Amino acid sequence: MTIHAQITKPPLTIRLCEPRGFCAGVDRAIQIVVLALKKYGAPVFVRHEIVHNRYVVEGLQQLGAVFVEELDEIPEEHKNAPVVFSAHGVPKAVPEDAVRRNLFYLDATCPLVSKVHKQAMRHHRLGRHVLLIGHAGHPEVIGTMGQLPPGAVTLIETVADIERLQPEDPSALGYVTQTTLSVDDTAGLIRALEEHFPQVQAAAAESICYATTNRQEAVRMAAPGADLFLVVGAPNSSNSKRLVEVAERAGAGRSLLVQRASEIPWDEVGDISTLGLSAGASAPEIIVDEIIEAFRARFEVSLDLAITAQELENFPVMRALRDVELTAADMAFVNGNH
Repeated sequence: MTIHAQITKPPLTIRLCEPRGFCAGVDRAIQIVVLALKKYGAPVFVRHEIVHNRYVVEGLQQLGAVFVEELDEIPEEHKNAPVVFSAHGVPKAVPEDAVRRNLFYLDATCPLVSKVHKQAMRHHRLGRHVLLIGHAGHPEVIGTMGQLPPGAVTLIETVADIERLQPEDPSALGYVTQTTLSVDDTAGLIRALEEHFPQVQAAAAESICYATTNRQEAVRMAAPGADLFLVVGAPNSSNSKRLVEVAERAGAGRSLLVQRASEIPWDEVGDISTLGLSAGASAPEIIVDEIIEAFRARFEVSLDLAITAQELENFPVMRALRDVELTAADMAFVNGNH
């Protein structure tokens, strides 16, 4: 008689952060593309990735969305098709260009990004030079700087940028921030700004968005003592990369950004007993589930929720699309189940 030894999997606690994943702005942007496809048919053009997530982009491509970087990539024969601007926001020159080209556009800019645009414009209107705390080259930064004339905004990335700053009138400065920054890093930069320029004016309201703050708080709770921390997100997702940094600073042994379970470096995972897990604001829940299942195949998993907030925000789509109904299948797709 052959006796088969039972192979036992090592125990693993997964600290699952909540909130995680899609925020209201991302959900709204994806809905806009899906609704436009239902109302107007394919193709619907999207300038830049609607959100920074390859899985979401590829799913929308399967429905008939066509992604372009600039409006001049839209073929002449499709100039009557709608074009959607991404959730990150665009410079004023982009809708102006769309009007010149006689294109029908739908602006999916997150309302919280639009709020930062308005705050920057308010500073400018009041005669202040605008300081934008953010990351060079990020679409949101390009969009915010593009709300005002050239030279009206100075980008601040580091304390060294503040120390080099020589404004014409130090008493006429106002700052805003990118919505997806590290809360701690930004607080440090604001302190440095206020030390160097005591008369600098803050924005009328908080610029870093609720979703960024909430996800960082949950990661900060879950990270201490975690042997490994995984953040689901894209390499070009600012808010996801900030979560990786927050996890490391808060005490995780190691923190990694992964887009799918297939990117987990299993040969480097090693002997772990506690895993932290979160997802950036543009990462669908289905990928979180995929990663949990990948660990279940290798470990005896128990889930431990790290809950810091409940998010009830909902941003309605523009009036032009409100007459289109989304089916349960449509909503499942919007939520990333495809």
